[in-house]
Amino acid sequence: MLRLEGLHTYYGHGHILQGVDLEVPAGRIAAVLGRNGVGKTTTMRSIVGLTPPRSGKVLIGEQNVAGWAPHRIVRVGVGYVPEGRLIFPDLTVVENIQVAQRVPARQWSMERLFTLFPGLAERRRSKGSQLSGGEQQMLAIARALVTDPRVILLDEPSQGLAPLVVEELTRMIVRLRQEGVTLLLVEQNLKLAEAVADLVYVMVKGQMVYHAPLERFRSEREDVMAKYLTL
Repeated sequence: MLRLEGLHTYYGHGHILQGVDLEVPAGRIAAVLGRNGVGKTTTMRSIVGLTPPRSGKVLIGEQNVAGWAPHRIVRVGVGYVPEGRLIFPDLTVVENIQVAQRVPARQWSMERLFTLFPGLAERRRSKGSQLSGGEQQMLAIARALVTDPRVILLDEPSQGLAPLVVEELTRMIVRLRQEGVTLLLVEQNLKLAEAVADLVYVMVKGQMVYHAPLERFRSEREDVMAKYLTL
């Protein structure tokens, strides 16, 4: 479904992504772990066209979208939930979702979204600025879903959320997997990543240095943590 091949991305002269390879099969969730500043968010931005790669491939199915404008990438089926959520504070819940709804959703209608997110249904007339951090995160995910994406990119969704809200977020992501949604998750919360992922990648200095199915990662966790993730 989503495959990255030899992705190289720069910020000015800074070589941030240095040959990133990654694959997320259809209906699966892959989690990318790594310290701050290793290139996780740049990977997401490179996929969705906000920071176009200089070389390499971004394959959605068999279509290479590397270097396309973001609006074209969204139209072929990529939903993006950025770090920090970035909802519109002066728009209501319904209006925030409608902003992303270029055409009427076939799979993720407003009614279905409010079934998945009952808390948003109760606050559908509230402005974005009136929502809690957890509600804003659910709204950001709903806004991505209304585009009927083939794959969703979730960048640090648990950032700044209380533990109980993270538990709710975890249940929601599991529900999306059960619905067959393909997800690429960037996350520093190891507990959340292990609860939802089928595949685990570890990123260090702009490269994927480790990947494994979840069960193998669990058996190798201590060694992986000591080698790549411990400060």
